[in-house]
Amino acid sequence: MRSDSGSSKDIAKERLQFILIHDRIKLSPEEMDSLKQEMLEVLSKYVKVDDRKIKMAVNRSEGITALVANFPIKRSE
Repeated sequence: MRSDSGSSKDIAKERLQFILIHDRIKLSPEEMDSLKQEMLEVLSKYVKVDDRKIKMAVNRSEGITALVANFPIKRSE
């Protein structure tokens, strides 16, 4: 039986993304996790965030490295 909280594939993919981000911006996995948690805490003060669908990635363009964070906002009821 599958759980709605995320499959092993999704969890492994997220961990790999964190490793890739770490390699590019030189933050430890613990620092990346702390960054994600702190961003979630701040955003949660203002909006409802779907914490199961958060995505973080590093993009490079024209010599600039950017941390891109996608925190899906839940609709207000």
